[in-house]
This record gives sequence, C-alpha cells and structure tokens, in this order.
Amino acid sequence: MSFFPKIAFQCEVEEYLTKVFRNNELITALGAREAENKYQSLLSHLSHPPAFTTVRVNTHLASVKHVKKLLFEEIQKQFKGLRVPVLEHPKLQDILLIPVIGPRRDLKKHASEVIVGAQCGYAVLRGAHVYVPGIVSTSRFVKAGDMVSVYSDIEGKCKRGAKEFDGVKVFLGNGISELSRSEIFSSSGPLKGLGIRMVEPVYLSPSFDNVLPSNLFLQNLPSVVVSHILDPQPGEKILDMCAAPGGKTTHLATLMHDQGEVIAMDKTANKVKKIKQNAELLQLNCIKAFCYDGTKAISVEKRETKQEGPPFLPESFDRILLDAPCSGMGQRPNMAYASTLKEVTSYQPLQRKLFTVAVRLLKPGGVLVYSTCTITLSENEEQVAWALKTFPCLQLHPQEPHIGGEGMKGAGLSLDQLKLLQRFDPSAVTLQGMDINSLQDSREDDLISLANKDCIGFFIAKFIKSNSK
Repeated sequence: MSFFPKIAFQCEVEEYLTKVFRNNELITALGAREAENKYQSLLSHLSHPPAFTTVRVNTHLASVKHVKKLLFEEIQKQFKGLRVPVLEHPKLQDILLIPVIGPRRDLKKHASEVIVGAQCGYAVLRGAHVYVPGIVSTSRFVKAGDMVSVYSDIEGKCKRGAKEFDGVKVFLGNGISELSRSEIFSSSGPLKGLGIRMVEPVYLSPSFDNVLPSNLFLQNLPSVVVSHILDPQPGEKILDMCAAPGGKTTHLATLMHDQGEVIAMDKTANKVKKIKQNAELLQLNCIKAFCYDGTKAISVEKRETKQEGPPFLPESFDRILLDAPCSGMGQRPNMAYASTLKEVTSYQPLQRKLFTVAVRLLKPGGVLVYSTCTITLSENEEQVAWALKTFPCLQLHPQEPHIGGEGMKGAGLSLDQLKLLQRFDPSAVTLQGMDINSLQDSREDDLISLANKDCIGFFIAKFIKSNSK
C-alpha cells in the first residue's frame, strides 16, 4: 500500500541496480517474476519510513524497565493521551520499539504552504519538527501561529525564499508556524530554532528532541544488532574504525560496562567532536576518539609506549567494527537518491582499503564485523567473497542475534556462506500502514516480527581471524 512514489534514481544508477537485482544467480533461484517483484517492493519501501521507531536504552545509567515507563508517559503526553505501546525486544534487550502510526490519509491540506528540503522532510517523517535551517520556501503571508501544510522538495529544485513552488513536492502533514515569513528569511543572519511545530504529521512518531537525552539514543534496529554481534567484553581493546556520530561506539562501551578501551576514529573533525559529545552525554569514560583516516591507521614502525592514538601496530585489537562508508541506499525514507553511478561505485575500493587495515590490526582469534547501510552486492556480498579469497586467515562466523535474512545471491557465495550473513531487506514484508485500531488488535509477537523486517536496508558479516598470517 504505497503512499509515496517509489524512490527515484539517476538513469545510470537505476540501470546499475536493475542488473544487480536481476543477476543470474537470483533469477535462477527465484524466477524472473519473483525477483522483479521483490526489487519493485524494495523501491517502494525505501521511500517510506520504517514501521517502528527504535531507541536504545543507555543501560549504563538506567534500567530498560525504568526508561520504558518514562518513555510511555512522554509519548502519551506528545500524542495527547493516545495509547501507543512501547515494546521490549526479546533478542535485543536494550532497545525499545514504538510503532509508527500512518500514513494518515484523511488530513486536510491548508492554503498556506511551507516547503522544506529533502533531508528535513525525511526527518519529519520520522517524528521531527521543522527547524528553521530546513525551510526553503513559504507562502507569501505566513505569520507566527498560522496552521500551514508542510511539503518536501524531494528533487531540491525550490529556490530559497520563493513565495510559491510548483515543482515535485510531497505532503508531510500540517503544523503551526512559530515564526513569520519575514523572520524565517531574515537577512540579519541564519536563524536557528524551531520553525514549524508538527501537529498533524502524515506519519505519527514521537519527537525525541531533548527527551531523556542521557538515557536514550535514537538508533535504527540493525545498527543496534551490529554491536551485539561484535559482542565486546569488559577489559578488551576495541576499534570502531569509522565511528561518527558515535551510536555504535557508545553502544560498544555500554556492552563492556565501560570497562576496557574503545578507540573511535573518523577523519572529519566535527564528527569526532560529536562522538566525544555523545560519550560525555551518556557518561561513558572508556571511549577515546581521534580524528584520523582509517586507511592509514596501521604503523609499521615501533610506537612510543605512551602513544594512545593512531596509527597502531599490527595485531593491536581484540575486536574491530568496520561500519564502512557506503552508498547509503538502505536509508529510509528516501524518495530521490541524488548520487551518480561514479559516486556509488567509488565505495568498494575504499571499503577494501579499510578492510585490509582492519585485518592487519586484529589480533589472532579476534573478531571483525563488517557492516553497511546499503543494498548493493558490490559493497556487501561481493566484499565478503573478496575478503575470504584475499585473507585465508579469515573465517565467516555465525551471528547472534540473527534476526535479518540471509545474504543475497549473485556474488558466488555458497548457500552455507549466505546463511552466515545477515541482510535486512525491507521488501521481506508487505508495505502496510498502521492505524491505532489495527495496532490494538495486533499480537506483540507479530509486531516484533514486523519491526525486525520493516527497518532500514542493512548488511552484516562477522569474521574470526584464525592466525597472524
């Protein structure tokens, strides 16, 4: 039941993806019609938000039960008494799941319009209000206190400050403007703060702006799974190679009970600052964050004993997470993917450079988890096939918990190898809306099953290093 148009790609990217999802292995296994249906279903899912909002509880500071109670009260307040359940996950015992109500098809559209940028629009679909920097255009006479209809400029063609826009726009819901048009587009400098308070969003999700900030971390479900699969232990030395903004980093530190050492790296200074801020907010002391290029993080020369940061000597880490830079095609919602084919195909060689460094930095017997938030074969299963061929010391290992699907055919991996991989594929379930009545009638087990499947597109592989060769 598609509410938004399917995600749109540039022509060359669309041709590339079509070949990926019609590869010979897949066609042989599923048949041409089934393979095509799955691909088209995936494109529809990607333009819609996941069916659940997932939050990770900072169990370093509070219990899940306590935070669940506080969160339920907060959601009731935001939703004006609407009793939306807060669910605990049986296999991911540090997350809470909140069903997303929508799409709501009966909302009245108002004459006064506000156009927001695509990224702002996607945030609104996942529960955010509209902040001033995200506003591109408003109707001519918008005043503070006006009820306005909010639309997303998914193609990025609306000119800032325009008084009307007839291009491709998608309705996101209705809100109350906190500012007048002249205040929003003030020439005295860029304004910050709340622009539109969403009161009738198409998808009803709670806002987490300053909600239990030290107890909760907003995180997609597969991103939480990754840290559990790495399974860091107290006292170990862990490397998070591409760590920003720090969601997985802080999760790893929490799972270790803040005992040991988590080294977080990112090559962008502002992102490293964000990692440090998140660690401080969540009161985690074992994290050390460094601005450094992961492809250069290995040292062939002897280090000074007091040197904490990169580059590191070979075989320095017990476990390594490589949540690699990727084409990001699994992120939802996304209605217009802007990257070119050259950009999409640039990630595979970068991922291999990072992976090669990770293998060298890992101790014998250590664990390496590789993950991406994309849907291509070249960045996922093909990387696994390359790694197993290139590094005889690596063995694929079963993942726990394993709640996604198996790997996708097309990279020449055996059926047994594919079963060891974990691919979260939103097309595994029918795209469906959720209203409060259907929610009340649903069994909790069925809702958990839906949350496991109707999430972002994601991929995980787990390796054990058998020796130091």
